[in-house]
Amino acid sequence: MTAYRFKWFINYEKEEKWLESMAEQGYHLENPFFGYTFRCGQPEHAIIKIDYRTFRNNKDFLDYKTLFEDSGWKHIAGTKYNGAQYFKKIKNSGGNDIIDEDIFSDSLSRAGKYKRISHMWLYMSVIYMAVFLPMTLNSNLGFTNFENFKELYLTPGLWEMTGFKFWRQLLFETPFALGRGFMGWFLLLFWIFTISLYLFFAFKSWRLAKRTIG
Repeated sequence: MTAYRFKWFINYEKEEKWLESMAEQGYHLENPFFGYTFRCGQPEHAIIKIDYRTFRNNKDFLDYKTLFEDSGWKHIAGTKYNGAQYFKKIKNSGGNDIIDEDIFSDSLSRAGKYKRISHMWLYMSVIYMAVFLPMTLNSNLGFTNFENFKELYLTPGLWEMTGFKFWRQLLFETPFALGRGFMGWFLLLFWIFTISLYLFFAFKSWRLAKRTIG
C-alpha cells in the first residue's frame, strides 16, 4: 500500500526532518518525484539525510552508493540523473540514538551540497533563457498594438453591427481576440517569472551554503 503527499522544500534540513517524522508514522519514502510517494508499513526511528549529486555513468553512481552503504547509510531514493540522493539509517541493534550522525564529515562538505544545487538553478535559468526567450519575443506570438485592438476581432462587419447581435458576437469572440493579442505578453511575463524563480532558488541555496559554513 502506498500514499502520496505533495510538498516543496528548498532547505534540505527541513525536508529531512519532515521525512523522519513521516517514517515515525509508518510512511517510508519510495519516490520523491513531483511530491512524495510513501510505502506504508511499521513506524521506525530513521535518520534521513539528503545529498545532491549527478553522475555520468552507472559505475560512478554505484561506487557513490556503496561508499555510503559501507558506513551504514542505505540509499532509498534518487537516480544518477535527478541530483537529490536520499539516505537512511535506523537505530542500531544496541538501541543507541544516532540523531547526531550525518553523511557529511564537516561543514564544508555539507555546504558543497547547497553550492551544487545553486549551480544547478543557475544552469537551468541560462538554459531556459537561451531556449525560450527567442520564442517568447517572436512577433508571431501576438504582441498586440493597443491602438489597433479592433483588428484582433475577425468577425466580418462586427463593428457595423448594432444591438443584441453586436454584443453577442463581441462577447463570443473576445476570448479568442485576447488570446491572439496578448499571448506574447503572457509568455513574456511567464518567462520573467520563471527566470526570477530560478534565480531566487539559486540565491537561496547559495545563502544556505554560506550559513552552513558559518
